[in-house]
This record gives sequence, C-alpha cells and structure tokens, in this order.
Amino acid sequence: MGKPALKKNPFSGAGVNIEPGAILNALGTAVMVISADDRLLYANAAAEQLFARSRSSLARASINTLLPTSSPIFELIHQVRGGMSAITEHGVVLDTPKTGQRLVNVQAAPMVEVPDAVVLTFQERSIADQIDHRLTHRDATRTIAAMSAMMAHEVKNPLSGIRGAAQLLETGANEADQELTRLIQDEVDRIKELVERMEVFSESAPIKAGPVNIHQVLDRVRRIAENGFGRHVHFIAEYDPSLPPVSGNRDQLIQVFLNLIKNACEAVPHENGVVHMKTAYQHGVRFAMPGSQSRVHLPLAITICDNGPGVAPEMQDHMFDPFVTTKAKGSGLGLALVSKIVGDNGGVIDFKSDPGRTEFRILLPMSKEPLPLEDMNGAPGANPAPSHGDIV
Repeated sequence: MGKPALKKNPFSGAGVNIEPGAILNALGTAVMVISADDRLLYANAAAEQLFARSRSSLARASINTLLPTSSPIFELIHQVRGGMSAITEHGVVLDTPKTGQRLVNVQAAPMVEVPDAVVLTFQERSIADQIDHRLTHRDATRTIAAMSAMMAHEVKNPLSGIRGAAQLLETGANEADQELTRLIQDEVDRIKELVERMEVFSESAPIKAGPVNIHQVLDRVRRIAENGFGRHVHFIAEYDPSLPPVSGNRDQLIQVFLNLIKNACEAVPHENGVVHMKTAYQHGVRFAMPGSQSRVHLPLAITICDNGPGVAPEMQDHMFDPFVTTKAKGSGLGLALVSKIVGDNGGVIDFKSDPGRTEFRILLPMSKEPLPLEDMNGAPGANPAPSHGDIV
C-alpha cells in the first residue's frame, strides 16, 4: 500500500511555508506549556519579555521558580489537570523581581496531546485598562458638586440664624445653660465648616493652567511635611531629570500632593516610616476620557508610595467617593477633592494597595509651553536640586 495522501494546506497558495512557532512568536500574548512535573516545555517570545528571561533560561526553569507560591495560577493549573477545560482568571497580579507588578488575564487549558500538560496564556492589561474603572468615581464627584451647591444656598443661611439665636440666649442664661448655648454655636460652626469645604466641589470655572515644574511642587510639599506632620518620615525622591513641564495649575497641584503626602505620612509607622516620591515619562499612555471622542495623551506619571498597613480590600473601590474615609475623625472629602482637582487639570488618578505598600499614581498631560526662566530648576536638561533622601 502506498503512503496516505497528505491533506493540502488550504493557505499554501501563496507558496509561503509558515512554521507554527513563528506564528506563536509573533503574538503579543505570552504562551507557555507546562509539563506534568511543572517544567516548561515551550515559551514564545512574548513570554520571554514578560518574565524577562531568555528562552534558554526558561527551558531550564520550573513554573514554581517563576511565580510566588501564593499565585492563583497554580490553582488554575490544578483545576485543568483535574479535568476542567479552558479556564480564565482575570486581573491576576504578577509580582516578582523579574516582572515587577503587572496585571494580567491568565487562561489555562489542557494540551490533550501531552498527558497533564497545561497551556498558559498571559494577556497583559494596559495601564488604561487598569485605570478605566477608576474614572467612574467622577460621577460621584459630579453628584456631590450639585449637592454642595444646594447645601451652600439652603443650609448656610439658616445656620447663621441658629447661631445668632444661640448668642442672644447666652446673654441672659445661667452658667449651665450657657454651656448648652456654646455647644450649639460650636456645632453650627462645625456644620458651616463642612459646608464650606463641600463648596469647593461646586466650583466649575475653568482653571488657569500653564507649564508647571512638578519637581518644584513635590519638593515644596516635602519641605512642608518635613517641618510639620512628616517629621517622623524618611522621604525618598526619585525624579526623572528629563521630565518636561506638566500642564496644570500650580497651586491646585500643590494642594493635591499635600493631601496625598499628608495621608501617606499619617499611614506609615512612626518607626521606619518611608514615603517614596517618583516621577517618570510613560510612552504611549492614552485614555478615552468621559465626554470626549478623542484619546488624551497623559505621559507624565507621579507616584506617591508609602509603607503603611494598606487599605482594606472592601474599601478600595470606594476610596475616591465622598464621605468615605478610613480615619476615625476624617470627613471623607480629601481624596474626593483630590480626584476632582486632578480631573480639572486634565489628568487621572489611580491607586493600588497591599499590606505594607500603598501607591497613588497620577497621570498628567505635558505642557506645550516652555517653563518660565525662574522655574527652570529641574526642567528638561537641568537636574532637580538634590534633597534629603534623593536618588540622583
């Protein structure tokens, strides 16, 4: 009998023979094949880039050496070997010395040709994808803006009347009653202060933006902290000296970072408390902003990181909502105001938190105008002035 006829490749009409390995290497998705004893049988070029290892290094590796023991990927592998078909886990954090912190979607599937072998694919989620869900907190900010405008009009006038009446009663009251009238006045003042803080959210006038040296902003806030609420904190400043100027309002940006660094200083332990300030330029970071058809380029990243206890998981989706706070005496308006100011300045804010590490990251647009001469310290081509704890 002759040999069975081979099926003709329907895609071979162009006369080009394409190897399957070449196709896998062309994918942006990392692909790995894990053997029954957890050794790597195959890794494509994207997997080399993801794990920052050469193919020869990966060929000698075990999946156990590439991932932390607590990684949920091991459970995916176990379920597939237990008889599951393809299974996907979204939002898995890869956190290793080689990969750094990356957010990926992982799919595990059985490779039927090789017993107990598992195919893993890693689809890295973009920075915009990670932050996109955070943009929804702007709806909450718009809600409080309308509410604050109403409260300013409807509440402050009656409060003035109540306080005036309490002052009149105090003049003819005995000592015991005077204590009560003073309590009424104090509580009225407290409510008035809260309403005035909320009034900031109703300000809708366009901001006066211009080129801002973000390193000068950060250094000013650091000096304020070192001489006040952050005396117990060790500050580390890791600045990119080639960073172009930010487009924004300088005073508002000072308010943003003063709030974030104050929160960080209050969160870190009194012994060995560290706040890390970092600036960097990120290529290709674009966002489809709410209410706009175009994509906005936000290449300037500023991160504020602390070694505090972290934010409880149940609080993390609501950190920028008004009246949400982890502080015993906090009003819950600080981060909501930060979110509004960052948005007004054309940027976005996000955060991630684990025990022992909380990081707020702000992405801002680049200014099209040059810095004034007096602000050139730390501008493009000029190193920022070294400060205590700087990495230069």
